[in-house]
Amino acid sequence: MRALVKFSLLLTLVVIVLGAYTRLTDAGLGCPDWPGCYGELTVPKSAEQAAIAFPDAPLETQKAWNEMIHRYAAGSLGLFILAIAISALVRVRKHPEQPVKLPLLLLALVIFQAALGMWTVTMNLQPLIVMGHLLGGFSTLSLLYLLHLRLQRIHMPMGDAGMRKLAGLAALALLVVIAQIALGGWVAANYAALACTDLPFCEGNWTERLDVAGAFSIPEAQTYQYGAHDYAERMTMHVAHRLGAYVTTVVVALLLWFGFAKAQSKVMRRALTWVAVALVVQLALGFSNVIFMLPLKVAVAHNLVGALLLLSLVGLNYKIARNA
Repeated sequence: MRALVKFSLLLTLVVIVLGAYTRLTDAGLGCPDWPGCYGELTVPKSAEQAAIAFPDAPLETQKAWNEMIHRYAAGSLGLFILAIAISALVRVRKHPEQPVKLPLLLLALVIFQAALGMWTVTMNLQPLIVMGHLLGGFSTLSLLYLLHLRLQRIHMPMGDAGMRKLAGLAALALLVVIAQIALGGWVAANYAALACTDLPFCEGNWTERLDVAGAFSIPEAQTYQYGAHDYAERMTMHVAHRLGAYVTTVVVALLLWFGFAKAQSKVMRRALTWVAVALVVQLALGFSNVIFMLPLKVAVAHNLVGALLLLSLVGLNYKIARNA
């Protein structure tokens, strides 16, 4: 089961990367139906064939393949998580210490993720659904990592009593990162990544154009592809995400500062190092997105490293809890 969980964890990272790539290449509606594509199990071979099923949705083959590859990977992940849940139920009879609730929670989450994937298409990329789908993917990743850690049965060495005092700060850092991921998902879902092209905040008299109420509303629209908010609202989303990045940096930096001062074991210091590396790389990628106008590879990497930063904090919190 450990090997199955490890493989599922890696596959989840692949699904997150493919989801980001699909979104950033504007392929979220590459297939106008779900779970197939123009009524087929794969991308139609010709535009004429696609037009028979959906005459009002012209086939763009590359976008359709981007979307379907993501679906194939997500579907495979669902099957692996189903296998994990079944394995847990079977093994718990002989091994009472076997985690069961966590695999079952993962199965329920991945079923809900499938529903969100369907609604993403049927509701024409409604931003709240798109953001929820992204958060669901990150939640799946986190729960799989927790399951991996539990199966690994990490034995914490004595001597890190000082780290117990940082449990509250570590939990706060985790919550702040989750909130920042949600803000990033909202920015991406509303095509607001390029609403500000200056640093450290936004160009011009941005403070006079802030529209918080509008930025966090969902306007009526037939489709949300390419966004339905006006510029002031998108700019406000971007500024909120930018401010969130600064707050996240301060909170995580404080955790690292006090953590390295108190940590004595190699396990804790290694966990803190992973958090530090992920934070620095994520900040560099965030600034690069602005400076170089959202290059595709950098934007996809920003999603991936955000997931790794989340995982590093999940791991750190788990290890502090085990040391308590």
